[in-house]
Amino acid sequence: MPMIYLVEDDQNIRDLICYALRGDGFRASGFEDANSLYRAMEKELPDLFILDIMLEGESGYDILKKLKANAKTRPLPVLMLTAKTAEYDKVKGLDMGADDYVTKPFGVMELLSRIRAILRRYGVSESHPVLQLGSLSLDPDKRSVEYDGKPVELTYKEFELLHYLMDNLELVLSRDQIMEEVWGYEYAGETRTVDVHIRSLRHKLGDGARYIHTVRNVGYKMEA
Repeated sequence: MPMIYLVEDDQNIRDLICYALRGDGFRASGFEDANSLYRAMEKELPDLFILDIMLEGESGYDILKKLKANAKTRPLPVLMLTAKTAEYDKVKGLDMGADDYVTKPFGVMELLSRIRAILRRYGVSESHPVLQLGSLSLDPDKRSVEYDGKPVELTYKEFELLHYLMDNLELVLSRDQIMEEVWGYEYAGETRTVDVHIRSLRHKLGDGARYIHTVRNVGYKMEA
């Protein structure tokens, strides 16, 4: 499994991203500063770096500059994670050698999608198991859904919503949790969007809609 190193001084964000990466089939280690990252690099180099720009001590830019100056780490991809939205800040990281950037607040699904895209460009492949629930199956790598052996055509968000539900079988997921995971933190509170997409998902799944259960006053869960 590909290894990803994350440098982020906010522990909550660091733990969230590492948890999501491991759940998506990656190995992941999080560090609060540059020094702890450098110590880990002495033992193992990752397949990809995620660097927050605003760090105590050395900034993400400082770390990026060192990585690109080192022959061993220069070929490795880097994704910048930043709260800065100014075009100059984004262009600066890209000009210094970063492969992509994600602006906070961000959606975890979008972050994972960007990571997978970068790794594909570098020839690093990762596989994810097909999720199965009765006659319903979802293949994360092919982004395909089948019910009773027949394909189900879903929109991008419908697929991400179903993926999140199936990846958390039998767990009750609140509307706010779903919004934050599938749509991103900036959409928190707009939970009616979840209900609309659930209705559409149920319609397209037909008999497979029986796996999606409404939990009154809370949210939804998937179970047989």
